[in-house]
Amino acid sequence: MAATPLPITSPPPPPTPPLPQPPTAATIRSLTAAGNHAAALHALSSLSAASSSHAPLDHFALPPAAKSAAALRSLIAVRSIHGAALRRDLLHGFTPAVANALLTAYARCGDLTAALALFNAMPSRDAVTFNSLIAALCLFRRWLPALDALRDMLLEGHPLSSFTLVSVLLACSHLAEDLRLGREAHAFALKNGFLDGDERFAFNALLSMYARLGLVDDAQMLFGSVDTTDSPGGGVVTWNTMVSLLVQSGRCGEAIEVIYDMVARGVRPDGITFASALPACSQLEMLSLGREMHAYVLKDSDLAANSFVASALVDMYASHERVGVARRVFDMVPGGHRQLGLWNAMVCGYAQAGMDEEALELFARMEAEAGVVPSETTIAGVLPACARSETFAGKEAVHGYVLKRGMADNPFVQNALMDLYARLGDMEAARWIFAAIEPRDVVSWNTLITGCVVQGHIHDAFQLVREMQQQGRFTDATTEDGIAGTDEEPVVPNNVTLMTLLPGCAMLAAPAKGKEIHGYAMRHALDSDIAVGSALVDMYAKCGCLALSRAVFDRLPKRNVITWNVLIMAYGMHGLGDEAIALFDRMVMSNEAKPNEVTFIAALAACSHSGMVDRGMELFHSMKRNHGVQPTPDLHACAVDILGRAGRLDEAYSIITSMEPGEQQVSAWSSFLGACRLHRNVPLGEIAAERLFQLEPDEASHYVLLCNIYSAAGLWEKSSEVRNRMRQRGVSKEPGCSWIELDGVIHRFMAGESAHPESTLVHAHMDALWERMRNQGYTPDTSSVLHDIEESEKAAILRYHSEKLAIAFGLLRTPPGATIRVAKNLRVCNDCHEAAKFISRMVGREIVLRDVRRFHHFVDGACSCGDYW
Repeated sequence: MAATPLPITSPPPPPTPPLPQPPTAATIRSLTAAGNHAAALHALSSLSAASSSHAPLDHFALPPAAKSAAALRSLIAVRSIHGAALRRDLLHGFTPAVANALLTAYARCGDLTAALALFNAMPSRDAVTFNSLIAALCLFRRWLPALDALRDMLLEGHPLSSFTLVSVLLACSHLAEDLRLGREAHAFALKNGFLDGDERFAFNALLSMYARLGLVDDAQMLFGSVDTTDSPGGGVVTWNTMVSLLVQSGRCGEAIEVIYDMVARGVRPDGITFASALPACSQLEMLSLGREMHAYVLKDSDLAANSFVASALVDMYASHERVGVARRVFDMVPGGHRQLGLWNAMVCGYAQAGMDEEALELFARMEAEAGVVPSETTIAGVLPACARSETFAGKEAVHGYVLKRGMADNPFVQNALMDLYARLGDMEAARWIFAAIEPRDVVSWNTLITGCVVQGHIHDAFQLVREMQQQGRFTDATTEDGIAGTDEEPVVPNNVTLMTLLPGCAMLAAPAKGKEIHGYAMRHALDSDIAVGSALVDMYAKCGCLALSRAVFDRLPKRNVITWNVLIMAYGMHGLGDEAIALFDRMVMSNEAKPNEVTFIAALAACSHSGMVDRGMELFHSMKRNHGVQPTPDLHACAVDILGRAGRLDEAYSIITSMEPGEQQVSAWSSFLGACRLHRNVPLGEIAAERLFQLEPDEASHYVLLCNIYSAAGLWEKSSEVRNRMRQRGVSKEPGCSWIELDGVIHRFMAGESAHPESTLVHAHMDALWERMRNQGYTPDTSSVLHDIEESEKAAILRYHSEKLAIAFGLLRTPPGATIRVAKNLRVCNDCHEAAKFISRMVGREIVLRDVRRFHHFVDGACSCGDYW
């Protein structure tokens, strides 16, 4: 059979693939709706380039593009779209759709001025225009102008919708000085049927309004007036709103009850329910309830994969100091499902726990590996870690990163930057940032005040409090856009302000200023706040007013672990070990708070100061078994201090050697070295000092203690060698400084100095006291002088120690019989301790001397420490 001949013609070519079609307005709308905002703007750019021959840019293409630009916070893109609309005369057409979209976009990108200018230039406006304007004004907290816009909307005859009402209720919720406005809005909603039917937007906004106005009971009455289970989808939203507002109002126990009621009525909790409820577990310190909610979540695959629920769980566990569990929750969410909020929760959890390196490492990973762009919340959370981390060198460079990201105008970031510079000691930079914040709210003021307190600028902190109450947040002048601002209102100090100032009073041992703050707290009903109450207890205790400290403690309606710890520590610092341990036992029995590591540090310190060796060691050995508290390095150091003060140096040494070698032994070796000085044990003191010189070679106190040991033993050559070693390393001893508060003014004294305005008079009075003491049998204890000089020269140095000068000044400037309260930055020396006993008997005064470790109450020639210190 003949073969089939090959074809003489070539086969037809394959069909040419169709050319890619240019995007259309429908393409842009689709991409925006899907959240692909960058792609939507790219499509707009392509459509603009091809618009001469294809579908033009019109009022169908530009509004979704403006929405995408707003979602990306790209002011440049918004302006570009605005320019395109002007060139094509799309702002004067038959519909204001393009102008409405641009108005919203400008507001969301932070340019209210441009939004208002656009509104004023619009030839025609509809209801959407006014809704956009009112929402924009609310976004910038311009509450009264928002209500003015509502009135204009009604005058022009535009219909109101539930969207209008939601914004109006938000504005009313921030005008607490006129509750009538909120109730009028409620009446309007009822009259016009906005609260009827299945739609719950207005109803939920009304609940939130009453809660923000502090009328939580009204919100609960409104919530109970309707059936919250009859609307599909609407029921759970309303329940969630109620849970959220109760948590935000601090009524967390009631929020938990609402959740139980919600489940009992057959309403299934969703992700928002748990995201709202889990913070209540943190505030109530109910870890067990949080775990119960976690177990419920794990039974539902959708909830378990919900990034918002995971964020709330991470935050809950981190707030309970279970950062490891928080990280396991974070890791269980698949990488592609981790939203920004989850990353923020984990980064902030690390930072709040002081795990700064972990916070910084995760922050670096979130963008580099996961492609998640940090937000203002991320930056505000990680900046404290940047400030504290010793391994992170480029601290100031973070400010440049913030500027490049365009976040420098965000108030949360500005506050965090202020905090960073304050921690670095650069208060000038912190004040520069503060001056740029507009408006300055109470958080901004508190941040700067905290920085002043941390840097020891207590006077500046109190001056700032005076200024903040005179500062208005808005001017009452008419702005360029023609809308009047709100009346100038002072910023009112809140509980955080008081909690920030009270430690400053404690640092200065200034009870007069502390009493002023206490009075303010009582007048503004802040004294029952747990945090403020705890700070007041601490302030009075550290100012030597232990009776007032206990009175505040007893009057608190509720106490947490911090409150108990503060008072236990206070009793220990004042040498009242029995009272401290009795309070510890009461804390355990009351079940009001569970003892933690700090509780045991306070209790063990109290035992150490009072010589309660057996009770202290019993607590140390039983804390893990009875209370689940692990014996940390700090607790080991407390045990070493108890044994060392009692002279049981061999037992103390064995505890140190049982610890893992390294930096965690520093506190224990330091306590042991102090005990060696107390008991003049040269060999063990040398061992402890050498270990400390290896671990902390630049800490002056270690060298000084060894010098004391050598000097007391008469080993002047070795003492001189230690001082030479200090000089070679550039280590200098912190100079002793004592201070006393009189009539609200802090008077400071340095050893032998003459800088105080009344120095001559003070020295003369000290000379007179010195002679009287010598005549009554006082002999200077020259063991505290580290130099090998004549005894008379040593006595001359001791005569003008700073605490003696402060006591002499107090005797000169206070009425007979008044208590003298002096504070010192270092440990009081043996000679000043003995001299204070003599002076208290000679002048018939109580002298309260607070040093860096404890309090000494001198009365009639005796000290509260019983010379055990």
